[in-house]
Amino acid sequence: MKRTLSIYALLIFCLITYFTQAQETDTITKTTIGHTEKLLGLELEESERDSMLQNIQSLRGDYEQIRGYGLKNSVAPALLFNPLPQGFKPDTTQQPIQWQPEDNIEVPENKSKLAFMPVYKLASLLKNRKITSTELTGLYLDRLKKYSDTLRCLVTLTEDLALKQARKADAEIANGNYRGPLHGIPYGVKDLLAVKGYKTTWGAMPYRDQQLDETATVVKKLEEAGAVLVAKLSMGALAMGDVWYGGVTKNPWDLEQGSSGSSAGSAAATSAGLVGFSIGTETYGSIVSPSTRCGVTGLRPTFGRVSRAGAMALSWSMDKIGPICRSAKDCAMVLDVIKGVDAGDPTTRKAAFNFDQNKDIKNLKVAYIKEFFYEDYRSRKNDSLTLAKIRSLGMSPEPVEFPDDLPVNSMLIILDAEAAAAFDQLTLSDQDSMLRAQHRNAWPNIFRYSRFIPAVEYVQANRLRSLLIEQIHEFMQDYDVVITPSFGGNQLLTTNLTGHPCVVIPNGFDEKGHPTSISFIGNLYDEASLLEFTHYLQQHTQWEEQHPAFFK
Repeated sequence: MKRTLSIYALLIFCLITYFTQAQETDTITKTTIGHTEKLLGLELEESERDSMLQNIQSLRGDYEQIRGYGLKNSVAPALLFNPLPQGFKPDTTQQPIQWQPEDNIEVPENKSKLAFMPVYKLASLLKNRKITSTELTGLYLDRLKKYSDTLRCLVTLTEDLALKQARKADAEIANGNYRGPLHGIPYGVKDLLAVKGYKTTWGAMPYRDQQLDETATVVKKLEEAGAVLVAKLSMGALAMGDVWYGGVTKNPWDLEQGSSGSSAGSAAATSAGLVGFSIGTETYGSIVSPSTRCGVTGLRPTFGRVSRAGAMALSWSMDKIGPICRSAKDCAMVLDVIKGVDAGDPTTRKAAFNFDQNKDIKNLKVAYIKEFFYEDYRSRKNDSLTLAKIRSLGMSPEPVEFPDDLPVNSMLIILDAEAAAAFDQLTLSDQDSMLRAQHRNAWPNIFRYSRFIPAVEYVQANRLRSLLIEQIHEFMQDYDVVITPSFGGNQLLTTNLTGHPCVVIPNGFDEKGHPTSISFIGNLYDEASLLEFTHYLQQHTQWEEQHPAFFK
């Protein structure tokens, strides 16, 4: 009998202990605060913990109220990022751009070569009615059907829409209503841009069947210019890497290698001649990196140059939309169409884009970041040859040192915190487990650990960012173009944080036959100087004319 009572007593004791521990686990105590101090790098007095305890306990209720509202990804914070240094005002006087199409362009005997022509040559053929948009669109649609599975670059083929737009373009051109150099040109968009009537999957399994009842401003502008949408292209899930729910988007130069990302499909499809040009986005390298991997020309415009209305938000203060093309001149033609103020994106601002393809670039002030070119990296030889080529064209780039006294890498918490907020519901609902990539540096883990970034530290990082903006503005103000290895030092993160524009162009191949690139940084809202410089350089090189053999 005594043994039975002892067993019952032990059982009751265990139950009490269990429920007490469970309750303590769910309750914020002074001990909890003490543990949290270690994470935050603080050391409080016992009396200070006691004073704050009740306030901290009430915070959870505030969190639950906010979470319960179910914010959509499209809702931006009330705080808007402004990349302009103190006293800086962009030029707003727009001059007419004279594109001067080359009238001597002829249709190649092998019409499959049309697939790799740059936009400015295709525009000449279309304007002079040597080919039709319907014919060109059919060519790209056929190539998408033939090669997209090989590259894993296609989310949605917009065939019916494309043929309708192409027939309309042909009729308008025939009637003398030529809208400009993109009229009748087939293109593709990264699948984070909404197109009404079609899926917008963001490359992620939880959104595989998502349809948004809107069309992104960029797509609307391209339609108004007469461009023809043939495809929605793959992207790394939620704008990271080249892994999406459909697999890994491939590099057209090496099908054993991914195309990098996150504008994975845009770069791959442009490189392989599946579209005339494409639209990508960059938050931290997502145009520069896949353009490098796939051997194409990419433009990351100034923050606020192109509207993001209708685009998936990853980081409201860092996201940028830009073209991925086969030449710098193509990028200029596309930017001229998609730029501008848009009420749907309050970060956009009025600024001129006065590109002049005949500008004497020898009047531009050019520098190169000396220390980056001496690092040990894959494309060092090709970058050195590019510098030598620039010197042979009569320019003398000045060696400069890139500022590095601010903790730029630590400011990455800005991106992490904003991304975690943008996909808060994915984390709270445990749908983050549906994403294919689940490694330490994949979004699901970043979203989770970023919830431990204190609001105070996020604000402090943005205050440092204000200093960085002023510092880079001072560094850049004596130059029109600064040349850098595409991944040299921390310039890629720095210039994405400050909102400066960048053009990346192919400049050769490594020993394994993979494309390499070099980058050019410009002043805020001065994409024109960058594109004038790189256009001139490409007129004296041949790398943008190289195409992957498998897709010719």
